[in-house]
Amino acid sequence: MNRQAVINVVGLCDRHIGPNMPFTQAMKNSGQRAFIKPAFPAVTCTAQSNYLTGKTASVHGIVGNGWYNRELAEVQFWKQPNQLVQAPKIWDTLRATNPEFTCAKVFWWFNMYSNADWSISPRPMYPADGRKIPDIYTSPASIRMQITKDLGEFPFYGFWGPAAGRNTSKGPADCASRWIAESAIWIEKNHSPTLSLVYLPHLDYNLQRVGPNDQLIGTDLQLIDNIIRDLVTTYENRGVEPILISEYGITESNKPIHLNHIFREQGWLKVRDELGLELLDAGASKAFAVADHQVAHIYVNDTHIKNDVRMLLETLDGVSEIMDIDGKKEIGINHPRAGDFIAISDENAWFTYYYWMDEDRAPDFARTVDIHRKPGYDPAELFIDPSIRFPKTRIATRLLQKKLGFRMLMDVVPLDPTLVKGSHGCIPKNRADWPVLIAGKNAPLHSCEISSTDIHDIIVNSLG
Repeated sequence: MNRQAVINVVGLCDRHIGPNMPFTQAMKNSGQRAFIKPAFPAVTCTAQSNYLTGKTASVHGIVGNGWYNRELAEVQFWKQPNQLVQAPKIWDTLRATNPEFTCAKVFWWFNMYSNADWSISPRPMYPADGRKIPDIYTSPASIRMQITKDLGEFPFYGFWGPAAGRNTSKGPADCASRWIAESAIWIEKNHSPTLSLVYLPHLDYNLQRVGPNDQLIGTDLQLIDNIIRDLVTTYENRGVEPILISEYGITESNKPIHLNHIFREQGWLKVRDELGLELLDAGASKAFAVADHQVAHIYVNDTHIKNDVRMLLETLDGVSEIMDIDGKKEIGINHPRAGDFIAISDENAWFTYYYWMDEDRAPDFARTVDIHRKPGYDPAELFIDPSIRFPKTRIATRLLQKKLGFRMLMDVVPLDPTLVKGSHGCIPKNRADWPVLIAGKNAPLHSCEISSTDIHDIIVNSLG
């Protein structure tokens, strides 16, 4: 059996592969390139699940980065147990035919409690006093201490939040992707897995923060190209065949759509007052939206208003399509976790999760980086609120409070969605904005355009 490394360069599109990415361009020119018709929705958790199972969300159940849990009446985002993926994974398929097969899963999602041989995943510690302490989860558990000793603490600040993708006093812009690449090399040198799955998120940040046409993106492309070069060179020197893939492309987006505002105006969405602030009361709501970039799952608890909800959605500016059960079946997302309707925005638009009508009533977590409490995806977490006059002083004060043992909120995230300049989730019209696969000449590619579910068999057949 051959050995292979699948390197997931998030946000990479064909339009990026040029003078700013000389190493990647050379790989493309000397090998093969295929456009990947994006998973739907074109978001991390669904795309990765399509790749690793060869199935769509109708089968594996990963209908987005989060969804409404009807049994618990809670919106849940960014959960990590691998058991959420309801289909056999690629390591199950390969291990069944070859017991000697091994797999390392480095920062791909749904990475907890999987039966991959080695895994590393971001996982902060949450003590009872309210602190959030950066950490990783590994399997076997012994890797956690060994790899931290050898590589240093994972730079969580560079993985998500206002510091991600930026040079700061804590570290360089590419620190998170660089650490992940080094951890993959560490796994390779210590364990030599048959298949390594490596996740490099660096491009994801500024493509959303400033948009794909900003000149800053050129620097990001150079940085990720250097990481790809070092990773690919190490793998090739050790007889491992590298494949580059990406999950989605990010398009220019400047039109936020507040579906939950509109539902609240209709009296369909309910909130709960807690200490003068508002929390979404999903279980009590007749209808509400779970926003995930350019896709929103619309859950209708009161079936009597179902037609009214659809008719209202069809009138909204920036909404390109509303899917019912027939549409969900056709695109491969007809699963009980999916919304009763699915709204898709125009390419230049995206959906916010915002449900409050007065910013003074927004929940305390709205102005913080809190991917689990927010009932939807929030790209504003990539920013520091520009209305804060002295942001460094605010941050230093909060850090001092934390160090002294006081409870505090790192309340620096803005509530202004117009700051966001890039998004993803829909299927872009231009293939130059689709994800890509780049592989060697011997890879079993039979077309220059493949589906997201084809990735599974391409990897299996490449391993021989």
